[in-house]
This record gives sequence, C-alpha cells and structure tokens, in this order.
Amino acid sequence: MSSKLSGNIKEHKAAEVAIDARWLHLGGLGTYAYHLIAGFAQHGNGFTLRAIVNKRNAERVAPFCARVVIAEASMYSLREQLEIGSAAKGADLLHVPHYNAPLLYRGPLVVSIHDVIHITDPEYRRGVRAWFYARPVLNLVARRADHIVTVSEYSKAQIVEQLGVPSSKVTAIYNGVNSQFCCVERNDALAAVSRALGLTAPYILYVGNLKPHKNVSALLQAFALLRKRQGISQELLIIGDDARWGCVRREECFRLGINETTHFVPHVAQELLPKIYAAADLLVMPSKIEGFGLPVLEAMACGTPVVCSRATSLPEVGGDAVLYFDPSNPEELADTIKRVLNSRALQENLRARGLERAKRFTWEDSTRKHVELYRRLLGQN
Repeated sequence: MSSKLSGNIKEHKAAEVAIDARWLHLGGLGTYAYHLIAGFAQHGNGFTLRAIVNKRNAERVAPFCARVVIAEASMYSLREQLEIGSAAKGADLLHVPHYNAPLLYRGPLVVSIHDVIHITDPEYRRGVRAWFYARPVLNLVARRADHIVTVSEYSKAQIVEQLGVPSSKVTAIYNGVNSQFCCVERNDALAAVSRALGLTAPYILYVGNLKPHKNVSALLQAFALLRKRQGISQELLIIGDDARWGCVRREECFRLGINETTHFVPHVAQELLPKIYAAADLLVMPSKIEGFGLPVLEAMACGTPVVCSRATSLPEVGGDAVLYFDPSNPEELADTIKRVLNSRALQENLRARGLERAKRFTWEDSTRKHVELYRRLLGQN
C-alpha cells in the first residue's frame, strides 16, 4: 500500500473523506454525488465526511456530513483548480466525481471518470473543447489521481486504452437506481401524465439529452417508419433537451413528417418521472456510446419494457432483460419496437425480467463499494 496514502491517516481521529458535491443539481452526476453522500451515513463506518458544495445545496447535504464547506467556483474554471484543493485541505482523501479535479492538489485523490466520450466520439473529438480541455485534462487527471472510479467495465476498458493507465488503477462500480423508480399502478400513471403533460395517446419514451452520441436521429427515423408503414397509434415522448441539438432534432421531425406526434419536454419534476416511465408502452435507448445508461435501469425498475442499443456499456445494464438492436440500423430498431408492441406476452416477459434485473443495481451497494475502495487506499483493510 502506498505510503503516500496510508501516511496521511491521523491516528487520533477517524479518517475524513472530502467529496466535491457541487454537481448535485446536474443530472446523472448529481444523482451519483448525492447518493454517495447520503449513503455514507450507513456505510461509512470509520470515516467522517466533508462535503464541498455550492451554498444552495448546503442544507441538502448537511444531515449526512460532519462538515460542509462552501465553494462557488464554476465548473471547468481556473478558480476551481485552486478553490477545491483549498476546500479539501486537511482531509485524508478527496473524491472528485468528474474529471475536473484540482491538478495541483497534493493530497490523496480519487477521481470518477464516467466515460471518455469527449475523446472517442467523432462529433466531440474534433471540437475545440476536446482538444484544448477534455483531452489534456483527462490525461493529466488520470496520471495525477491515486485511483479512478468508473461506472461500467466498458468504461474501464476505454479509460485504460485511451488514457494509458494500468487496469489496476481503475475500479468499475455500477450506479444504482433511486427508490422512487418502482412499479406504480399504470392507470394512475397514465392519469398523472395526462394531467401534467396533456398527453392522452399511448406513447414510446426516450429519456436523455439530444447530443449526437445519443443517436436520437435513428429513433426519429424508426418512429417515422412505424407511423407511415405500420400505422401504429403510439406517439413519441422525448424527455430531455440540449441547447445546441434541440433545434436540429425538431427540424428532423418536420422533415420526417412526425412533428405532430413527437413531443419534446425539456424538463419534468422528479416525482413525475417514474410515472412517465410506468405509463410508457416501452422505453427506447438508441445510444451509440454510453458510460452506463441510467434510463435503462430506471425503466426496468418501473416495470417498463426496454428496447436498447447493442452498444458499449448497455448490455452490462440490460443483460437478458431487454431487446437489443443495431444502433446504426433504424429499420432494425423499428422492427424491434413493433415486435414488442405486437406481443402482450413479450411485454409481460420483459417487465418481469426487467424488475428482477433492476434489483441488482442499488445505491447501497455502490456506496459500500466506494467506502471499501477508500478503506483500501488508506490502508485500513
């Protein structure tokens, strides 16, 4: 065990872990950071927790922490390079849940790298941000970190290959599913969706952003085929938005003649989302690249059949509980959707398999494995 890590333990007090939790209000990263902090109360025996947060989230994390430190530095800024290191000063270990870790911080450092899409996907790697921020910072952080956490074996393999770090330096720990995602009575869910969104027709669901690697274009093409050739009654509900790509996707809908049956809802209340899953005839996850694919897990936990891209990490999450398709083939996607819509028996089979599969992914297990990693790095095993 590295003397650098174990030598920082102060024998007269419990070891302290600091977590950069400024991400709490931001999508999947926020979910990950929140559950890591919240689970500490149950699984962090032998540790105390320091949360580094924006002021607006201080009260949210205070019940779980021995200490809360306010840091208002913007993400990806020079200021955060200095402020986060200062906020973690004196802690035995700092965990940053994204690759924007403070490079000059000299204490033990764990970094979560959820994926390396910005340097592997063609749409991103040609961009200015990839060349002048993501690529150099990912490489520097991968070398600076004492250990890297990621969310799937696929992402681990990509990190090892793309960033040139040894496999022993990277640990894959799966995400969990929030307890709010569970089976609810479908008629109640349909009524709630109708009241909130004004949608009364049966629908196919997509949840996620609209960036190119999400492959929403293939879903729109498949949906257009289903409406025109198969005459399906379902409409398409897209939960999510993107400042750059939202207009592009809406233009695609007009071009394909599905603008009146495709509904874009940028944001919904968290308490409504499980009902949106439960009321859907099925969820489609068409991504070309995913570090994990949380909507697949959330849909399975709600008893919603899932049709999923046969790509990257997604089979790790879906296992044998979903139907797969080639993400480069919209016609195969359309055929797979139609197969599910046409078979009540297949729908029930996918629901049952999905519910069982989702039980394998819990935030309790994720938090416990993080704490075990901290313990190992700090020489406490």
